[in-house]
Amino acid sequence: MRKLNVIFSTLILLVVFGCGEEALNVKISTPTIQCGMCQRNIEMGLSNVSGISASKVDLATKVTKVSYNKEKIDLLKIEKAISDLGYQANKMLANRDVYETLPACCKVGGMEKI
Repeated sequence: MRKLNVIFSTLILLVVFGCGEEALNVKISTPTIQCGMCQRNIEMGLSNVSGISASKVDLATKVTKVSYNKEKIDLLKIEKAISDLGYQANKMLANRDVYETLPACCKVGGMEKI
């Protein structure tokens, strides 16, 4: 009987602590991305942001999918992080100073200039 109580208690603890932080998924419009370097910049940049567990940029649709912990970060902060990388995120414009430092291929119309 004691062994059964230990097993039952362990299962309860696993359920309580294992289900605490569910990741939310969001799609963010990133219309100013131009190339694979943009994709890499955003994915690598977001990988360093606390609370973001994964990100994937789709160049064809210009949409960035982000998985995040709502207890640590919110959508506005994610958009700001993308803006601070030099890219537009939904309606939040790119940080102009950072945008100016991007390679030509990462700027709107830049691929035609190469």
